[in-house]
Amino acid sequence: METTNFSEFLSQLTSGFTQVLDVNLKEEDYIVIDLSEDNVELGKVDVSSSRAFSNYIAEYLNAFGKKVAFGGYSEVRKLYKRSELFTASEDEDSNRNIHLGLDFWADAYTDVLAVLDGKIHSFNDNTNFGDYGPTIILEHTFEEKKFYSLYGHLSRASLKNLIPGTSIKKGEKIGQLGTAEENGDYAPHLHFQIIEEMKEKIGDFPGVTSRRDLDFYLQNCPDPNYLLKLRNS
Repeated sequence: METTNFSEFLSQLTSGFTQVLDVNLKEEDYIVIDLSEDNVELGKVDVSSSRAFSNYIAEYLNAFGKKVAFGGYSEVRKLYKRSELFTASEDEDSNRNIHLGLDFWADAYTDVLAVLDGKIHSFNDNTNFGDYGPTIILEHTFEEKKFYSLYGHLSRASLKNLIPGTSIKKGEKIGQLGTAEENGDYAPHLHFQIIEEMKEKIGDFPGVTSRRDLDFYLQNCPDPNYLLKLRNS
């Protein structure tokens, strides 16, 4: 499978809206949210505070009568400036601020579901400030093509009793969204990412990239909405 065809391959694996959160949520419960550096309203929020950010998300959802705010693939964000995990370099093009997954902002402890049949590849509690916190990575194989899905910012309880290699069915609950105290200090949300090549990483994979490395990561980590098929409007 050529890398350039990976997105098309993913698109063929699902026929319509595919759940990644609570089975009771419907497509109409979701709404797109802009968390980019171009969002003027977000510029008025102290994004370094998970409490202030949680309030912003809650007010946004309430205003539209929705339950889940989603988006963020290839979005350039100011959010990551608060953590040295992303801004260790003096070279602006080397600092990481471009998001590689889809985020789903919802209540803490919302169920997280496997989007496809697969098996547990690895898991880890990535505890750096601003990191994923508890993370599960699934391995999938279709038509002899192997790839991976990453679920970040989970609850710590989600990692209990996991065994690599355990089979997982599409739609099966694999965890829950974590609180700010356990998810890397963010408003509760799921970071969902598709990965073609894991590069031997275990329980972790970059979810934010720099301009310098953008081309590689956009190819290796295509838009998860090829699978989920959520309407963007």
